[in-house]
Amino acid sequence: MSLNVEEIKKDFPIFGKTMRNNSPLVYLDSGATSQKPRQVLQAEEDYYFKHNGAAHRGAHLLAEEASELYEGARQTVAEFIGAPAEEVIFTKSATESLNLLSYAFSNTKDFIKPGQEILVTEMEHHANLIPWQQLAKRTGAVLKWIEVDKDGFLDLAKIDKLINTNTRIVSITHQSNVLGTINDPSSFVEKIKAVGGILILDGCQSVPHLQIDVIKLGIDALVFSGHKMLGPTGIGVLWAKAELLEHLEPFLFGGSMIENVTMESASWAVAPRKFEAGVPNMAGAVGLAAAVNFLKKLGQQNIESHMDSLCEYALDQLREIPDLTLYGPKTKQRRGAVFSFSLNDLHPHDVGQLLDQYGIAVRTGHHCAWPLMKKFGISGTTRASFYIYNSKSDIDALVEGIVKTQRYFKGR
Repeated sequence: MSLNVEEIKKDFPIFGKTMRNNSPLVYLDSGATSQKPRQVLQAEEDYYFKHNGAAHRGAHLLAEEASELYEGARQTVAEFIGAPAEEVIFTKSATESLNLLSYAFSNTKDFIKPGQEILVTEMEHHANLIPWQQLAKRTGAVLKWIEVDKDGFLDLAKIDKLINTNTRIVSITHQSNVLGTINDPSSFVEKIKAVGGILILDGCQSVPHLQIDVIKLGIDALVFSGHKMLGPTGIGVLWAKAELLEHLEPFLFGGSMIENVTMESASWAVAPRKFEAGVPNMAGAVGLAAAVNFLKKLGQQNIESHMDSLCEYALDQLREIPDLTLYGPKTKQRRGAVFSFSLNDLHPHDVGQLLDQYGIAVRTGHHCAWPLMKKFGISGTTRASFYIYNSKSDIDALVEGIVKTQRYFKGR
């Protein structure tokens, strides 16, 4: 079954917006944040209008309803990634999820020791790099990384040396937000298990597009953001194995995450509440559950097929543009529909601003991946990223916009 993009767009009010020069909106920045369907907006509105109360606090009806909706959202998200609900923690973002892990690892006695190693990759978003840099500084651990080759894939030639008996934590992106490269965790799992390490997957770019089953992946933890998968901003997810959550010390402290408190000490509730201090983002969780239900109705396999089709078509069209340099894999194998490119010596911001004049919304800059930019010897790129509401006509509009941009700057 293929996706009916025109029908899907009817559920997204923003596509009725007229852009600059009376152009229709061609939204190609879903890698930064996705648009929201009315079902998500209505779910949040319904929560505030009819059920607003503090989850897990109070004995009145609204508090009970808020608690049921919040925990129901947790169950919905857990089923979406193939996990038990008690292993799913709501945060404000994937960034907070990664920081939660980083601080929990350093708060937990003897979890990581001086000289032990943390392994990342050169293609990481800053959110999956800086927390590990800081963990290494706090604990005396050593940060190492897997290099990226010229085609945008991880160079695994030295993987047997990089993953060794000193390896404690490996944290990698599932899909690069710059290159579109999809990394296969199976190439790491057995090696990491053999040395007693922890494997964390940054799923911000993959969970919205791919069928994810955390048990089948064999990983120890997964993070992702709601706002990149049709959900609201301000809600993120951390999934981790129960035995890991049980072992770790909390990141934030306060109400709701305690079992017992005296003036001298406190003990913690079991996960997930152990890691959810304070009144949670109930409306955000409800909105995220609505987004998950929207995606489930479309079918993740159908979404994957749609994204594959867009990826293949975009690659074919972008290759034909003179003076365009495309970064990342050159075929749709192990690649998502994210396209970072340069146009000769044109600055990405100039390219992005001119495309905006034609109603085409793209991302420009270093995409929170400075080390990767330096690897390729560039300061930034223009990036187009696609989702369920995009069609081949949007790719045609992008190509036409790029050609117009080239003509404009050549004529100056």
